[in-house]
Amino acid sequence: MTEWIPDELGEGYEQHTIALGPDPDGEGEVEATLVRRVPAETYEAAVLYVHGFSDYFFQRELAEFFAERGFAFYALDLRKCGRSRREGQTGHYVSDLALYDTELEESLAIIRAETGDKPVVLSAHSTGGLILPLWLNRLNKQPGGSKGAGIAGLVLNSPWFDLQGAPWMRSIGTAAISAVARLKPKSIIKLPHTDAYGSSLHVSANGEWDFNTAFKPLEGFPVSYGWLTAIRRGHAELHRGLDVGVPSLVLRSTRTRFARRYNEEVATADAVLDVKQIARWSGCLGDQVTVMPIEGAKHDVFISLEEPRKAAYAAVDDWLRVKQLVS
Repeated sequence: MTEWIPDELGEGYEQHTIALGPDPDGEGEVEATLVRRVPAETYEAAVLYVHGFSDYFFQRELAEFFAERGFAFYALDLRKCGRSRREGQTGHYVSDLALYDTELEESLAIIRAETGDKPVVLSAHSTGGLILPLWLNRLNKQPGGSKGAGIAGLVLNSPWFDLQGAPWMRSIGTAAISAVARLKPKSIIKLPHTDAYGSSLHVSANGEWDFNTAFKPLEGFPVSYGWLTAIRRGHAELHRGLDVGVPSLVLRSTRTRFARRYNEEVATADAVLDVKQIARWSGCLGDQVTVMPIEGAKHDVFISLEEPRKAAYAAVDDWLRVKQLVS
């Protein structure tokens, strides 16, 4: 039986530690943390949510949205992220995104056992929106595929489908980063300081959300050569085309506004990713993709201002009903 203990989110939320053993990247023992909203006595399906880079699960409103529609809600803090990071470990570092398969598979097994094999909808934000499609593509090559594993749909919130910035960063820059990664994978890439996006979110600055800034710093975690190389390999695999095997919904903002410091435009645009890249590569998920731009949304559409947030939830609600994933 899975052991659950109270979670920092408070009443109604619990967590379970998934032991993963020695870190293939040499940073001691690693573990992941599965969080659940204590489920009602009956439900129609389940959701597993995966966060992005410099992030963790704290969005109770998202959990309540799904719970109100009859879903048992679970969220996973990946190894070295959020609740799962241990002293001496490099935040969010992995040398291969496929390493996450272990905690994803274990989480799915726990959810299926607890919900009586009800269908599971996967949901993810940003980097999680790259990790999950790659996992599903591998899963879909196995007997029974992703549907046979109980997965019924995929909801992606501003997924990271390509490297933002100047075109040379996607060619010469990527090759240079990979070369350094072979020698010094955990060395930090020198990037301009920015807290524009984080400041647009947190109550201590210009936002309305209260989250643990040790888990989600306003300026983000440092980016290492080895980690970004793993991301770029994931991007390349996505660009060659995937088959996730289930219907997919991709949510994104209608515009991008990059900035180093907070300004009013950051509050109503994606300040992290290029939304045109999301639009360009969404079709690489397979044959059952719905893309929904949300006017005025931030990078995380579910913690945008009230009106775009409502629009994002309405889009998910409509899609769930059209795909007959909720009654």
